[in-house]
Amino acid sequence: MSEQNVTAVERALSLLDVFTDQDPDLSLKELAERTGMYKSTISRLAGTLESRGFLMVSGRGRYRLGPALWRLGSIYRRSYRMDDIVRPHLSELVTESGETASFYVPERSNRLCLFRENSPSSLRHHLEEGAILPCDRGAAGHVIRAWGDGVDDRAIDVLDDRFAQSDGERDPDISAIAVPVLDCQNTLLGVLTLSGPKSRFTEEKRLKLLVSLQNHADDCGKRLSA
Repeated sequence: MSEQNVTAVERALSLLDVFTDQDPDLSLKELAERTGMYKSTISRLAGTLESRGFLMVSGRGRYRLGPALWRLGSIYRRSYRMDDIVRPHLSELVTESGETASFYVPERSNRLCLFRENSPSSLRHHLEEGAILPCDRGAAGHVIRAWGDGVDDRAIDVLDDRFAQSDGERDPDISAIAVPVLDCQNTLLGVLTLSGPKSRFTEEKRLKLLVSLQNHADDCGKRLSA
């Protein structure tokens, strides 16, 4: 592949990468501001991405991610057998705790919510599968940092304790507890998390659920490593 083609691929990926949960659709002007590319370049790239289903254009001329990405994401999840292994654990944790259970994986310097089972309560932590969040806040983020490049006191404590808690760090109304899912080499495969409203998901309740959460994480790790 020529250097010119490689550059085009990199630009196309950069274009897809600027969409977030907060900004699911963007105008041509907004794409140019976020990528630093010329509008003419974006239009050419977007035309190709749209033809392959990676982008969609609304009647108002705003761009959003296309269905091809969902298809590839589904293949990714099935290829690692994670779906069949992780989801039953999430369902059991929700039944046991009454709170929302999630499975996060590292995504470069962030974390990706790969699987999620929501609490049956109307008052719950709302987040969609596929959401990308920072790792500097939240229980799951602290676990990923600790098993990644975290070198501060918080990361060291999480490594020693093998779990992390958060209380209103990312969302002032939400508390969470998270544990690592590790393979036999102690490599991080993901993070199991329980989260819920601070008024209900107190530290006392979180710690009561810790052993169960760790047992589910251990079983996940063994099955994913098999």
